[in-house]
Amino acid sequence: MTGVTDRTETAGSPAPTPTDAAPAVDPRAAERSAVIDLAAIAHNVGALRARVAPAALMAVVKADAYGHGMLPVATAALDAGADWLGVAHVSEALTLRRAGIDAPVLAWLHTPGTDFAAAVGAGIDLGVSGWELEPIAAAAAAAGRTARVHLKIDTGLGRNGCTAEQWPGLVRAALEHEAAGRVRLVGVFSHLAVADEPDRPETDAQVAAFRAAVAVAEDAGARLEARHLANSPAILTRPDTHFDLVRAGVSLYGLSPLPGVTSADLGLAPAMTLRAAVANVKHVPAGQGVSYGLRYRTGAASALALVPLGYADGVPRIAADAPVLVGGHRHRVAGRIAMDQFVVDLVDPVPADPAALLGTDAVLFGDPATGAPAVEEWADAAQTINYEIVTHIGDRVPRVYRGDEAGR
Repeated sequence: MTGVTDRTETAGSPAPTPTDAAPAVDPRAAERSAVIDLAAIAHNVGALRARVAPAALMAVVKADAYGHGMLPVATAALDAGADWLGVAHVSEALTLRRAGIDAPVLAWLHTPGTDFAAAVGAGIDLGVSGWELEPIAAAAAAAGRTARVHLKIDTGLGRNGCTAEQWPGLVRAALEHEAAGRVRLVGVFSHLAVADEPDRPETDAQVAAFRAAVAVAEDAGARLEARHLANSPAILTRPDTHFDLVRAGVSLYGLSPLPGVTSADLGLAPAMTLRAAVANVKHVPAGQGVSYGLRYRTGAASALALVPLGYADGVPRIAADAPVLVGGHRHRVAGRIAMDQFVVDLVDPVPADPAALLGTDAVLFGDPATGAPAVEEWADAAQTINYEIVTHIGDRVPRVYRGDEAGR
């Protein structure tokens, strides 16, 4: 995999300021692509590390690195100074190991069918909420190895995690397995429910519950290496949650987890630009209906551009009126987004020569510093969050990497 490096920065430096509104792309993927700027990933790692030091940083690369590509992003994040990698599933962690990545990796979401033997053999740290402890210990005993586990306490989110009532028993069982050499109790962790709303009191309650759970473990004899609670919003707003390790998810990709706060406000650089080559352009009269249902009609004589991306590619069907940058001007999606394509009304200004735009880039979202629409504008149009927009971009959209000096 090759990349094009077109900007230079140091970790923790101000957010980069690209000069081109349409990033250069691999011509083999020129019809449509999600352009992933690995220099932006590196910048974000540096900016986040500067916020949380001396705590270590986990780069969360689950869900194919939030749609950005797990292996390139993991490598770029580690090269930039990330200390850990985090994934949901053991299968994701095993993919990292097969690629030769030997950094600490934590996987935390399991089922009875999870391949704990493979995880233990690959040296993957495993989250434990309760039932998982016994099959993990059995897998470790069978392999003659010691499994590394992090116990999860439910401090209020109500998903995974051990209840406060069962916590002393889980800690005791883990320490018994540790004494027998089957497991090493590496860490205690939890997850916050409302850290993206910094004024809500529930976060204070969760922090207090977490501290209490850690105290129970340490009083029982646990020698913890990693106490971790903070997700992206807590990294950015709650220094009291940083403890030994933080887990950077959406912020790693340069996206804000905080309503009303932009990436630029946080010193982060969005890493994904979604673009496609304009597939058709034509003059149309006033009153021209557009797309299924003819819910949209042109208000005056205009030109329509066809963009070859649709809901099969992860572009949300509901996002009518979302912004698109075409020919250096912001326009809007016109009518319903279809499976493979959507239409943009090139109005205000209407191009004098629409045919000249054939094959040029239509940029759905990217770094606003380049003039591109922000992904949050698409999230607003789709009545969702920026996380969902980037993670839904499908496999039919090639990922093209730039800012990759190592030529991975």
